[in-house]
Amino acid sequence: MSTKPIDYLDAIAHLPDGATLRLPSVSWEEYEALLSDLTDWPGMRVSYDAGKVEIMSPSHEHEEYKEFVLRLAQAISDEIGITLETRGSATYKQKRLAKGAEPDTCFYVQNASRIIGKRKIDLDVDPPPDVVVEIDLTNESLSKFNIYAAFGVPEIWRYDGHQARIYHLANETYAEASTSSAFPILTADALTEFLELSKTQGQTATLTAFRKWLQSRM
Repeated sequence: MSTKPIDYLDAIAHLPDGATLRLPSVSWEEYEALLSDLTDWPGMRVSYDAGKVEIMSPSHEHEEYKEFVLRLAQAISDEIGITLETRGSATYKQKRLAKGAEPDTCFYVQNASRIIGKRKIDLDVDPPPDVVVEIDLTNESLSKFNIYAAFGVPEIWRYDGHQARIYHLANETYAEASTSSAFPILTADALTEFLELSKTQGQTATLTAFRKWLQSRM
């Protein structure tokens, strides 16, 4: 790594909420050492792409939206009876691809049965998450899309603080879509609508409204 460990750890400790620290020319071994060093900062999001490292410190607003998106997904699972397995911001990495990422949150739907009971996910034998969620308030997650594509993540939900977008993987790249493949009842417009509603009505009231919306479409 181009900076001494004590230097980058000090920089991380003073990283403002919503800010991103970028480190160039990082070896795979240094990346794994960094992940180990960051066990004292579990909220940090770290991505690695062929030697380039990005470390993001999420804000409270960022975490609010991330948690609410997960609650929306859980509501769909409950109302429709779809199995859902969540894995939060777990680290996904593959040395042979020289790539690693930690989504804001993620979950398994189609492949939920394959990872139930697994305490560790190995992408060499296990499937990637069916849906990855990225909240982009101060930091663009688009740079992570090629990492997720290399892993074969079929769907990404991205919210920029105003609008939610859904992307599907096709031919090793992501294309914007109007509807979720994991949850065909959910549209990008509906995801936007209820995320925006939560800002004024609160999460509990919005979640109740979302469940009523789901029931009306079933």
